[in-house]
Amino acid sequence: MRIMGLDYGTKTVGVAVSDPLGITAQAVETITRKEENKLRKTCARIEALIAEYGVERIVLGFPKHMNNDIGERAEKALEFRDMLARRTGLEVVMWDERLTTVSAERTLMESGVRRENRKKHIDQIAAVFILQGYLDMLSMRQGTETGH
Repeated sequence: MRIMGLDYGTKTVGVAVSDPLGITAQAVETITRKEENKLRKTCARIEALIAEYGVERIVLGFPKHMNNDIGERAEKALEFRDMLARRTGLEVVMWDERLTTVSAERTLMESGVRRENRKKHIDQIAAVFILQGYLDMLSMRQGTETGH
């Protein structure tokens, strides 16, 4: 079963997809839009990627505040989740994404990606971190269920 990870931002959505075994997350692309609320083309592109990769579940980054409060960005992510679930008919799991963008930025810096090029990749890498965290949790849960 393939799972899609999404990092939802004001003008971009980073996309990652798991391998068929659900072990690793790979960056796919960053979907950009001109205006925050113009989501028709964004949703259409996500639907095309779902079909292309045979995705059966979506994991959406949930940008909570560090104190666990839900702010405006998190509210928008919940609205986006509801829209995706309606449009795709797939389960959309919210995943705590605190510090994923910081981790993505650090990873790009350590990889020697120049500052001007980081912006192109940051959302994809953040989506990879979101999805990989979820995949690792599933793997650990399966390990405890089977006694490993």
